[in-house]
Amino acid sequence: MENIFIPYEKALSILEEHKGVFITEKRNLEDCIGAYLAEDLIADRDFPPFDRVTMDGIAISYEAFEKGQRTFTIEATAPAGTPKQSLIDSSKCIEVMTGAIMPNGVDTVIRYEDLTIEDNQATINLDILNHKQNVHFKGIDIAQGSIIVKQGEKLSSAEINIAAAIGKATLMVKKMPKVVIFSTGDELVPVYQTPKLHQIRRSNIYGIQATLKEWGISSELQHLADDKEEMLITISQLLKKYDLFIFTGGVSKGKFDYLPDVLEELKVKKHFHKIQQRPGKPFWFGSNTNGKKIFALPGNPVSSFVCVYMYLQFWLQKSLGVESKTLYVQLKNDVEFKPDLVYFLEATLESTTDGKLVAEAINGNGSGDFANLVKTDGFLILPQNKSHFFANEAYPFVTYRIKW
Repeated sequence: MENIFIPYEKALSILEEHKGVFITEKRNLEDCIGAYLAEDLIADRDFPPFDRVTMDGIAISYEAFEKGQRTFTIEATAPAGTPKQSLIDSSKCIEVMTGAIMPNGVDTVIRYEDLTIEDNQATINLDILNHKQNVHFKGIDIAQGSIIVKQGEKLSSAEINIAAAIGKATLMVKKMPKVVIFSTGDELVPVYQTPKLHQIRRSNIYGIQATLKEWGISSELQHLADDKEEMLITISQLLKKYDLFIFTGGVSKGKFDYLPDVLEELKVKKHFHKIQQRPGKPFWFGSNTNGKKIFALPGNPVSSFVCVYMYLQFWLQKSLGVESKTLYVQLKNDVEFKPDLVYFLEATLESTTDGKLVAEAINGNGSGDFANLVKTDGFLILPQNKSHFFANEAYPFVTYRIKW
């Protein structure tokens, strides 16, 4: 492919074409939070598995109440966790507890708050009852054999709860790729070191590592000096060890931006380099014949941050089989942007009292102003071929944090 700027949509198409193939692994249920499910979760029985009492009280035959009876002798008690009982005399009742299986011969539950109980007699203090009230009927939620959770879902506490309920002590989940993140450049010093006037600390890689951790992916950190031979040797060795490579810096047109040439010498095929967008135009993506994927991000921190959320996240979702949904929000303020580029604009997100999500664009001081990231919640995606964007218009929004 020629070294030309490609459209944003084309970059996404190429990333999807070269999505990864992640193997699966079995994990104990308690170790699966945040993992991506590699099997369907199927109901092994009806949900609920029996007609379940939902209130502590008494269970009666509604027909008796309908005929005018209000006081019922308590014939038996049905606690939760005991076998199903039967009402022998339909003019009487059974005392039932929440979670108990509904006895035979009864169909309606009256809670204790609506009763007076004295000398084993329960009097209903209501003139109106709903037939079959306070009963959670068998199979009404999920039928046996139904898929409750589809593979590809990221496992939250809700899915873990379901897995336990259907007896899954272990789950098949996607095994994440082995990831290494590189900082590049002689101007960068370790985070614990006090930089000289001409130096800055390595920060991009920590932000990327934290983002990956939020997505359930562990990674290791490396640094490369502006030395082509060193880069060749180090990357060549690590290509044998890692599956996914993320570089920050070294992909522009600077005299010491060796990375594209180094990757070419290492027989990594470039799928694209440079996108019609701001920020983050120099983004580079490629892979080798062993399936190793390389994301070479711009060095400016906002550019790097944008590319992680717009492209690396997209690639991971496609590789994992995750169905992503686009979030649309309304602009709060007018925006003007004249270059014919997709514009990823930092913005805050707020929820209005009339139920709308509204994004206020917050302009920083360019792609080096990463301090602006802590003032905002995500990026608006403003399309090409348009210069003016007006308040109340809706546009896609990619979040990187929600403050509420």
